[in-house]
Amino acid sequence: MSEENPWKTLKVKKVYQNPWISLTEAEVINPNGGRGIYGKIQFNSKALAIIPIDEHQNTWLVGQYRYTLNEYSWEIPMGGGKLNHDLLDSAKRELKEETGLIAAKWEQIMRIHTSNSVTDEEGFVYLAQDLTQSDTENDPTEKLEILKLPLSQAIDMVMEGKITDAISIAGLLKAGKILGI
Repeated sequence: MSEENPWKTLKVKKVYQNPWISLTEAEVINPNGGRGIYGKIQFNSKALAIIPIDEHQNTWLVGQYRYTLNEYSWEIPMGGGKLNHDLLDSAKRELKEETGLIAAKWEQIMRIHTSNSVTDEEGFVYLAQDLTQSDTENDPTEKLEILKLPLSQAIDMVMEGKITDAISIAGLLKAGKILGI
């Protein structure tokens, strides 16, 4: 199977941009030779998600109302890491901001493309262990609820459809596999 790019880009124009994303539209020739357009959302950061695990195999979820979905969402702690900053340092900042947790042991367990048909967003999931509790430093635009529960119950929430966020689902299932849950 060939990994050569079968798409031909004829013209690209930026349609929209804000501090977080940009949207481009490309005139293309698709792999079957047909002409068309392709929209692409580009992110100005990397998605960073963290699964904190304590010595009893508990984890922490963050709940918040998601404007884009118009519904409440339970997720693993996550946020954006600037493209020119160390990803692990950004993940440590996000974990502390959202949960108040500081971890002494970190392991990147996953690289993920969140919706590769429309975006180039790249995410990274970390397992954080050897935890110490401190104060949260929430972003002023977020109103978060924090839930501590056994990792097995968080995985049950995935299986029951109570967690629908793609990075959270993938990360929790992989952490469960790694930890033998």
